[in-house]
Amino acid sequence: MMQAAIFAALRQPLQITQLDDPEPDRYQVLLKVCRCGICGSDLHMTEDPVFGAQRGDVLGHEYSGEVLEVGADVTHLKAGDQVSVAPLRGCGDCDSCRRGDPAWCAQMQLIGGGYAQYAAVAARQCRKLPWGISAADGALAEPLAVALHGVVQAGLKPGDRVLVVGAGAIGLAVAFWARRMGATAVAMSDVHQYQAERARALGASAFLKADEDLAAQARDHLGGEPDLVFECVGKPGLIDHCIGLVRPRGTVVVLGLCTARDHFDAFRAISKEVRIVMSVFFNMREFHTAIDALDGGRYAPQALISETIALVDLPTAFEALRQRTTQCKVLVDPFAAAG
Repeated sequence: MMQAAIFAALRQPLQITQLDDPEPDRYQVLLKVCRCGICGSDLHMTEDPVFGAQRGDVLGHEYSGEVLEVGADVTHLKAGDQVSVAPLRGCGDCDSCRRGDPAWCAQMQLIGGGYAQYAAVAARQCRKLPWGISAADGALAEPLAVALHGVVQAGLKPGDRVLVVGAGAIGLAVAFWARRMGATAVAMSDVHQYQAERARALGASAFLKADEDLAAQARDHLGGEPDLVFECVGKPGLIDHCIGLVRPRGTVVVLGLCTARDHFDAFRAISKEVRIVMSVFFNMREFHTAIDALDGGRYAPQALISETIALVDLPTAFEALRQRTTQCKVLVDPFAAAG
């Protein structure tokens, strides 16, 4: 029997329970979960019926672990390998899956399983961690890949001026990639100053107060209106706000997850010829690149991690994250003792 945190009901805390250990099928591996990140999407899943979470589900899709067993048809992994899990499960056979784009498979599912001590997952979703990258850091690969996909979708060019709206984990990871890929300046904005120091550690060149003077602050720091504005909050009205911030013929990239209906000033957008790009998930090439980025450098993505907690402490920490706090990326260690 293993310990796990399960979904009980909408707007109710997760519950710690005992479950049977999973058994891998011929195409799967059995993992000892090393770390699992708490994602804002998990919070949404426990609040909004649109995601279809069912009682007893084990959530947690940002995870890494050690391979304990491999199925009969698994050839590229073996017991003892340290891996990161890409939680996008496609059919494995269609054109999208074969080219490394399982997110766009007609049968794609976002799998969980990371809020538990063990997980059985398709071997094709696992990427072996290179020597020198620990499984303790490997759980960051998924959010890093999400942010990287957004920056790639933006078409960022060296020398671009970037504004990131929202200093959550994805916004901070966007700042990391934008600076790494050649942006001349990366300003971040948020209604709170909690993440200012972390933003600078990840490559942001300024941290701006998200108030009525944000447009002027951004122009002053960037030396003009931003070429790219990333919306990383997911609240109604923010797409329109970002359209007002970006330069004419600039690009707004929407990474924030918003399930409510939204609207924007279409006349203003078309008058400025703003390009609006929606970004979600990632491809497996980007996932691999995200893993490689964990190997250090001037700006280390490990700065995203604010705390590591035990699985038994997850329900309390999960509920606390529904409110804005000083936390950033909280990781769960399923085998740690209670704090």
